[in-house]
Amino acid sequence: FVSYQVEILDWETKKQLCFLDKVEPNATIREIRLMFHKLYPRWYPARQSIKLDPKGKSLRDEEILQHLPVGTTATLYFKDLGPQIGWTTVFLIEYTGPLFIYFLFYFRMTFVYGLDERFTSSPHPVVNLACICHSFHYIKRLIETVFVHRFSRGTMPLRKIVKNCFYYWGFAAWLAYYINHPLYTPPSYGKKQINFAVIMFLLCEAGNFSIHAALSDLRRNGSKTRKIPYPTKNPFTWLFFFVSCPNYTYEVGTWISFTIMTQCVPVGLFTLLCFIQMTIWAKDKHCTYLREFKDYPSHRMPIIPFLL
Repeated sequence: FVSYQVEILDWETKKQLCFLDKVEPNATIREIRLMFHKLYPRWYPARQSIKLDPKGKSLRDEEILQHLPVGTTATLYFKDLGPQIGWTTVFLIEYTGPLFIYFLFYFRMTFVYGLDERFTSSPHPVVNLACICHSFHYIKRLIETVFVHRFSRGTMPLRKIVKNCFYYWGFAAWLAYYINHPLYTPPSYGKKQINFAVIMFLLCEAGNFSIHAALSDLRRNGSKTRKIPYPTKNPFTWLFFFVSCPNYTYEVGTWISFTIMTQCVPVGLFTLLCFIQMTIWAKDKHCTYLREFKDYPSHRMPIIPFLL
């Protein structure tokens, strides 16, 4: 067979970092990353971005050298992504924080509200229910992180975890402060409003879990090949008939129901921000599906059936 020569340049300075001789044509980008790592131990594979063009997208691990638009002497560009952290660790940190932060306000620690013993518990049952639902939501996320999710990308930049934790932890404290405040007032329509919200909350949580399980099944045996998700026998997955990212649809529904349950303005604002962010993610994934699959269902919308 004809062997390849691979030249790797710095993406900014265009300075040659290494020259790999006699590389097999069927070598993957992952294998090239490992070769590069042997020469530069501080740049482990997850920290490397290997590109065909300095300003282009990073090549995927599974891409094969001879299938790339290069000659037998290939020029690739390296970019340092900085220190990385595994996605499982990221989610465990992000989701554990809100779980425990909420309890600080729920138990009305004296350093939070500065109140005497008369205010150590709430007279409103909905406050207890809100704590149960909030805790259930994040415990579910932790269980999914460990047992359900399969990540196409193994890591994210370490610097981003500070921003992510500020978002999740900060909002958890903000919501908890008002929901558990001694001056909190229950929903206007009483038990009817609360019961409706709880049913909606549980249905959305079940739907969200069902979608995550269905997406996980697409990547059994560690496969990273992207596939079109379709509805299964589980009725909660039938939302795939109408949207590309029903997990986000159910997630937004969960927070809408929590807003109805607590009738709390900060929860509503958080829900609005969640919807905006998840719409952005959903549109991005929807466009990726359309770009990668010519037979992708044309009637699907990103997040809201028939609308958005």
